Amino acid sequence: MKENVVIIGGGVAGMEAAKQLLSLGYQPFIVEKSNHLGGHVAEWHKLFPDMASTKDLIKSMTADIRDANVFLETQVNSISRERDGYSLFLSNGINIKAKAVLFSTGFKLFDATKKEEYGYGIYDRVITNADLEAWMNGNKDSRIPRSPKAIGFVHCVGSRDLKAGNSQCSKVCCMTAIKQAIEMKERYANTEVYCFYMDLRLFGKKYEDFYINAQRDFGIHFVRGRVSEVGETIDGRVQVKAEDTLIGKPVKIQLDLLVLMAGMSCNTQLQNLTNQAKLEFDSDGFLKSKDNITSIIESGQPGIFYAGACTGTKTVPETISEARAAALAIHNYINK
Repeated sequence: MKENVVIIGGGVAGMEAAKQLLSLGYQPFIVEKSNHLGGHVAEWHKLFPDMASTKDLIKSMTADIRDANVFLETQVNSISRERDGYSLFLSNGINIKAKAVLFSTGFKLFDATKKEEYGYGIYDRVITNADLEAWMNGNKDSRIPRSPKAIGFVHCVGSRDLKAGNSQCSKVCCMTAIKQAIEMKERYANTEVYCFYMDLRLFGKKYEDFYINAQRDFGIHFVRGRVSEVGETIDGRVQVKAEDTLIGKPVKIQLDLLVLMAGMSCNTQLQNLTNQAKLEFDSDGFLKSKDNITSIIESGQPGIFYAGACTGTKTVPETISEARAAALAIHNYINK
């Protein structure tokens, strides 16, 4: 009989972990609160730096876990420690007993309405990166003009911001802004595109090349400096004021669309479950690992493991790597 492993969260971390656990001879149960697998990644259009199709990735990952038990629109109501593992009661009435549990509960997107100075929810032509991705995936959005003359992207919205309660870098915002800027230039070749940034954090494989291509091949303008003021003109355009710290001068630009790069925040919906499992939160609000060097995927509680953005901001490659490591750690734990 195959040993059960419960995976809480059906994003790319949970899916990859399930794939690896299947190959190791376990029976994974994925418990996903939404109506689809893939988490936030499934809602994106393309993935940097290769501009790979997200739909193709999720389709492939879904096929790899066809032998797993997947419960959509389901939550874990309770989790309790037993002599030989854990007992979990689900919102669909099912009780699962498992030797190990993997938290791959991801993150939540920062609420851009909290940064009132940027005008999200106030001005018609101000949207978030998530709104733009949804539009690229075919959803209608009346806020996005048909033939924009100028588009701006504001980096670090809700990230590296003590006033917003999040001092962490989201890791993916710079690259997401560049990716979306390129995609908009591909759609609207004559549109001027601006990226307003504090500094660019491009640490991954081929990330720097991606940034250089954005400037050289697509003519995207990068303005170093925080946006200080956003307003609306009489004709409904967005006026942005910032200081270009590279040239030491203020700039004022009128745009047809302003995109706010809302970053990753900790998932605040876990409190009840983590209390039951006796798990801790770190000072950054994310789940606390056993340590931050060699044991990021370990919780400190026997049989409970982590993967992905539940412990901090992650890129997709980092998330998938952690999921593979967590599956192996679970295998070693069960067979210790």
